[in-house]
Amino acid sequence: MTTPSPTTDLSADEARRIALRAQGFLGTPVRRAGVRGVLRHLGAVQLDTISVLARSHELIPYARLGAVGRKTVESAYWTTSPLGASPARPHAFEYWSHAACILPIEEWPHFAFRRRAYRGRPHWNHQLPDGTYDQVIKQLRTEGPLTATELGGAKKTSEWWDWSGTKVAVERALMYGEVVCVERRGWKRVYDLAERAVPADLLHDELDDAECLRRLVRLAGQSLGVGTRADIADYHRLKGEQVDAVIADSGLVPVTVEGWGKPAWADPAALRTPPRGRHRTTLLSPFDSLIWERARTERIFGFTHRLEAYVPKPKRVYGYFAMPVLAGGRLVGRVDPAREGSRLVARQVTVDGPKAVPAVAQALVEAASWVDCTDIHIERVDAPELREPLVRALADL
Repeated sequence: MTTPSPTTDLSADEARRIALRAQGFLGTPVRRAGVRGVLRHLGAVQLDTISVLARSHELIPYARLGAVGRKTVESAYWTTSPLGASPARPHAFEYWSHAACILPIEEWPHFAFRRRAYRGRPHWNHQLPDGTYDQVIKQLRTEGPLTATELGGAKKTSEWWDWSGTKVAVERALMYGEVVCVERRGWKRVYDLAERAVPADLLHDELDDAECLRRLVRLAGQSLGVGTRADIADYHRLKGEQVDAVIADSGLVPVTVEGWGKPAWADPAALRTPPRGRHRTTLLSPFDSLIWERARTERIFGFTHRLEAYVPKPKRVYGYFAMPVLAGGRLVGRVDPAREGSRLVARQVTVDGPKAVPAVAQALVEAASWVDCTDIHIERVDAPELREPLVRALADL
């Protein structure tokens, strides 16, 4: 692909601030739009099973809006609207995007390309017993929305990967788009027929692959503010060649960014006004879309981060679920949190020098309040000389 000449040259600092504003961390968020506004703005909120401080899909709106109630977060994603209307209209659905993600229901038509690709897939890792797929569809049609357990069992054994035939069938139906998840109940997916759950005006696969890809590339560019080809592809896990095929017609504009070394594309709306406003100080989920792509995080913030939950304990450097600390538009430290009753425990804290201590303390106090912890205990600070200043800063808040 021949890349058009860049329209704008951005400094590294300008690109960083554009990215922060695009992700909702710079300026005043539209609080009236709340959690649903965050979801629409980001285009995808990643789900993950790990729950230390809270689950990642709760941490995403918290990081942008502050201490919004956790029940409010769940309700915003999964409660249909308007109440009492018939048929009820969901706000979101769960599907494969960057990973398993909550997505705005309006984007259902734009994942038609992925549903078609799954239907054409020649083989699968799990075997599907004969007749099971049809039985699952029949049961959902007869009984209404059900979890995998209610359908007949999610697992054959206690091993997480050892799915039952029913679970294989319903997950395959989810990927094909015959079944949809528009709710989680106790962290379990609730499956329903797409024909019943997806609003009629959205329930179609009429858009060709090019139109779907143009939409997702444009949304990724808007959510990132500015990004390389790899950044944009990674947002909804597209292939590089898929991005190349549509980016010239996506509405994004080519730019150069100081120090990036690769061509970049920006949302033209992000270039019209310089990013200004208040910075958020907060703990970030490792699955937050601001930092989920590690190479981009290092390029923009000069910050190398790796989720170590699946690293053997003796080999961990920063802790099981180390959460980067964002303050003043920079990543200034890490906290590996745990909860012990009403106490928030910082198992390990990394602070980027004495000047970052107040920000780390502020982030810890807000997070503790959010999860109803009344006490904060610091176990370990990587720079021992900063332990007492951090404890004092906590006591002053």
